[in-house]
Amino acid sequence: MKSVTLNLKKNDYKIEEAFKMLRTNIQFCGERVKVIDITSCTPDEGKSLVSIHLARSLAESGKRTLYLDADMRKSTLAGIIDAGGEQIYGLSYVLTGQTGLEECLLKTQYPNLYLIAPGKFPPNPAELLDSRVFLELINALRGAFDYVLIDTPPLANVIDSAIVARECDGAVLVIEAGTVGYRFAQDILAQLDRSACPVLGAVLNKVDMKRTGKYYGKYYGKYYGAQTKASGDSVSSPKESGAEHS
Repeated sequence: MKSVTLNLKKNDYKIEEAFKMLRTNIQFCGERVKVIDITSCTPDEGKSLVSIHLARSLAESGKRTLYLDADMRKSTLAGIIDAGGEQIYGLSYVLTGQTGLEECLLKTQYPNLYLIAPGKFPPNPAELLDSRVFLELINALRGAFDYVLIDTPPLANVIDSAIVARECDGAVLVIEAGTVGYRFAQDILAQLDRSACPVLGAVLNKVDMKRTGKYYGKYYGKYYGAQTKASGDSVSSPKESGAEHS
């Protein structure tokens, strides 16, 4: 198995706490939720970075975790992965029968974290994802990992994510704060519903804490301050983490 290095920017404390909270929410979905489709409404909402950091957080908790980049149209993984000049294969190679699973499975510098790159961009990604080979691949990964996070293209652009969702135990929608309207997001959720894939929740990404921090700090500080006086416990607000999720 080849080893690669993920060049991930170190998150500050608040962001790390947000990912730990997201990790906890995923784990509370139950042991049957293992394969998760992570998508967004439009490009550049940050779904790929959310996916890889969530995968790292799950791995740090001791869970054998796989990050599967199924965005075979416009993957951003090449910008953060260092293979030391070695040739690496990926999902498109497996789905077209050019390699097996072992040849494209990559080990990272983080214990328990593995990944599969998208491979060369094929002309027919939707057809490859809607194949028996992809179904068999997912079944094999279920038996090898505690969690499989599948990074898929934005649903507003192509149908790939909805196809993948049919084989998943749940889906997470990443939404950039202030850019996606309520009705638009509801349309995207309806597409996931048609795939019969439970929507586990949404991650509100790129929150401007300069605008929201003072409000949440004042509101929650007052509320939790009263609770602390009553109970004597120390309580912190999840809203202060810099990201919101449900």
